[in-house]
Amino acid sequence: MSSDNETPTLQASDLALTSAIISDALDEIGHRNQVLRCGLSALVEGTRLFGRATTVHFIESNVESDSPYDDAMIFVDSLRVGDVAVVATDANRSTAFWGELFSAAAIGRGAVGVVTDGSIRDKAKVQALGFGVFCAGTLPIDYRARMAIDAMGSGVVVGGVGIDQGDLILADDDGVVVIPHIVEEQVINLARARATTETIVLTQLLHGATLRQVWDSYRVL
Repeated sequence: MSSDNETPTLQASDLALTSAIISDALDEIGHRNQVLRCGLSALVEGTRLFGRATTVHFIESNVESDSPYDDAMIFVDSLRVGDVAVVATDANRSTAFWGELFSAAAIGRGAVGVVTDGSIRDKAKVQALGFGVFCAGTLPIDYRARMAIDAMGSGVVVGGVGIDQGDLILADDDGVVVIPHIVEEQVINLARARATTETIVLTQLLHGATLRQVWDSYRVL
């Protein structure tokens, strides 16, 4: 598994990995609080993100500036191929922190999506770009002179889960799960094995096996 800021090399079987399977794999090794609990949802149903976190944190600030977007430009321009931008706002939903032009720039950098406990704007335009977004909602209000970036690339907390720069993020219609960098290889291997087992169990259930039978045989439900 790669130790830099690139997504791991995926296998064909990884198409079956879901947030639920990853969550179960994390549970198996004792990491039981890795799913964001802040009710984020995909801007487009069926969106799936899998990449490395690049983090930024916003705080309240009413300071007006002639260069209100300098820090945001630095952050977005720093995104790399396979990154998931993690915009932490301490669940502040009073302004939007992301929109069409940030999405376009992120696409140009090769990022796969954004996860934020705040709001975004330009919904229809972002949808048209096909950029993956998981957010708390939408709002047209700009963050200028309302919020400001106070940290980039450091640990943040979103939905009660600590996220460090470089952690793996998998997001789908069920939710957003964080794989700590230090256990990623173990978790991905466990998830791959579980996905294979679940495929077998599904087939057996569809052919008449009982839940008890498959549980006793595979310990998976």
